[in-house]
Amino acid sequence: MEWMKQWARGVRAEGHVLGLVPTMGALHEGHATLVNRAKAECSRLAVSIFVNPKQFGPKEDFAKYPRDLEKDAEMLQALGVDVVFAPAVEGIYPNGFRTYVTVEGISERLEGKTRPGHFRGVATVVLKLFEIVAPRFAYFGRKDAQQVRIISSMAKDLNLDVEVVVCPIVREPDGLALSSRNAYLNPREREAATVLHHALLAAKAELETGERDALQLQSVMAKVFASEPLARMDYAEIVSAETFEPVVRVGKSCYAVVAAWVGSTRLIDNFFVEVQGDEFTVQM
Repeated sequence: MEWMKQWARGVRAEGHVLGLVPTMGALHEGHATLVNRAKAECSRLAVSIFVNPKQFGPKEDFAKYPRDLEKDAEMLQALGVDVVFAPAVEGIYPNGFRTYVTVEGISERLEGKTRPGHFRGVATVVLKLFEIVAPRFAYFGRKDAQQVRIISSMAKDLNLDVEVVVCPIVREPDGLALSSRNAYLNPREREAATVLHHALLAAKAELETGERDALQLQSVMAKVFASEPLARMDYAEIVSAETFEPVVRVGKSCYAVVAAWVGSTRLIDNFFVEVQGDEFTVQM
């Protein structure tokens, strides 16, 4: 832990712009795009690998979450990362640890409702990483849109000297958003998992024909999920980009967010609708 702080202090003292890409390992091309974006904007880059027990519920997949530190380190070395920070659990959460961070309101909806305590664990570990590394920029993928909004709110509310950079979703050729949990899917489930993307595409098509009613857009997405027997929808909603509260109509910037179990694997996806006046753009 201390060596990471010392390295980061030295880098900043030399005048470098320090970037951080926080990860839980099981790295894929989506992580590589975060690293490449960070390398283009920072003169030194740290990547953290830490499977955070505090963001997993008691019946979730902490024990089986994919871990291959050697493979991840080889990938990061090939990408030109300066340092890999892979702390032990007891380093992050020493005996007697009892301090947590909660971003109220937004943390209780959607992912927070399905996974109670999840975002408290996320906010706590990210704040600790920010304190240890003290990066100028930190890079996150937009697939976890609610998580990124919570981290951004935390950074603003606590006056942290770090800019949270949100990077686009990276997808497979068939549209499935890259995720470490995709490794859980068998071939038939992998095929069925594209239902999340198809549901979002259906909502996007309705938007492009002029539909603005959120309930109608949600109904369209739900019908797509109903067509796939291996998928069980958790939610399909249109929510404010600021608060993640439901919206009645698409009149300001918002997200279409979906979550579903495919077999025993839970996946999430979204698209962002940027609204400017009467014009809007959809970022898939």
